[in-house]
Amino acid sequence: MITAKITDGDKTLLYKRARFLALFTIFYNIAEGLVSVYLGLQDETLSLFGFGIDSFVEVISGIGILHMLLKIQAKGEERDEFEKSALKITGSAFYILFAGLIVTALYNIFTYHEPETTIGGIIISIISILSMSMLIHYKLKVGKALNSRAIIADANCTKTCLYLSIILLVSSAGYELTGFAGFDSAGAILIAYYSFKEGREAFEKAKTGKECGCESDHCNN
Repeated sequence: MITAKITDGDKTLLYKRARFLALFTIFYNIAEGLVSVYLGLQDETLSLFGFGIDSFVEVISGIGILHMLLKIQAKGEERDEFEKSALKITGSAFYILFAGLIVTALYNIFTYHEPETTIGGIIISIISILSMSMLIHYKLKVGKALNSRAIIADANCTKTCLYLSIILLVSSAGYELTGFAGFDSAGAILIAYYSFKEGREAFEKAKTGKECGCESDHCNN
C-alpha cells in the first residue's frame, strides 16, 4: 500500500477516476453481453452465450460497486443494505447461470452438437482480455493511491473476468483449429465453474461484509 499523504484535491480526482472506471465497466459489460448473447445464439456457441450472460450478471455487481464509490468518501467502506441486496441478487444469478450451463453443456456433449462457428468468440475474447487488463491496471493504481481496500478488491475481482475471457479464447480457438465440438462444451463448463465460484463469493461478501473474496494474496498470482 502507498502510505504517502495525498491532498483533498488529489483524492477528489482519484475518486472521479474510480467512478469513471466503474461506469466504464458497467457499460462495457452491457455491450459485451448483448453482442456475446446475440452471436452465441446465432452461431449456436454455448461458451460465448454463457460468457455473455455472465457479463450481464457482472453489470449488477458493477452497479453495487458504483453505489459504494458514491458514498465511500462520506461514510467509509462499510457495506449498506443496497450493496448487500445487489450481492445476493448477483449470487443467485450466478448460481442459475451455473446450473443452466452445466445442463446444456452435458446435453451438447451427449448429442454431439457442434457450433456453426466460434470466430465471434475469438474476437470478443481478445477485446475483453485487452479491456480487462486495462481495467485491472488502472483500478489497482487508483486503489493503491487512495489506500482503499474496496477498490483494490474490485480490481482483483476483475481478474475473474480476465480468466473467463482466456477460457473463451482457448475454447473458441480450439474448435476453429480442430473442429472438435468438445472445446465449446468444455469452455462452457469452465465458465459455469467460475460462475458458481463468483456466486458463492457474492453471498459470502453479503454475509461477512468483506469487499471481495478475491482480496487475498492468491488472487494476485
